[in-house]
Amino acid sequence: MDFKVLNNINQLAEIDELSKRKKQIIFKHSTRCSVSAFAKKVLLSEFSDDMEKVFDVYYLDLLNYRELSNKIASRYSVHHESPQILIISDGNCIYDASHDDVSLTSAFASVN
Repeated sequence: MDFKVLNNINQLAEIDELSKRKKQIIFKHSTRCSVSAFAKKVLLSEFSDDMEKVFDVYYLDLLNYRELSNKIASRYSVHHESPQILIISDGNCIYDASHDDVSLTSAFASVN
């Protein structure tokens, strides 16, 4: 799986626009957290070609982009968590999960 790096607040408008045609995933990751490292491993192990047809996956290093992480929380009306996965469809967050619940399999099942 190739993560698209999310590091600019202007990318949120792009994600919203793309989400009108294909669901977009935002994975908020803390590089200093063992739970977050485990969640990243889960995402990488669960990813399949079928999912690539349904999702684009963005990766946010929230320690380096804290302001962007906060903007995501307010823009999509979710509580800030880490690790956290959000699914954006038609410009709205339709699914979010955090900590041990971060899973592409669960996310994929919830939107299909």
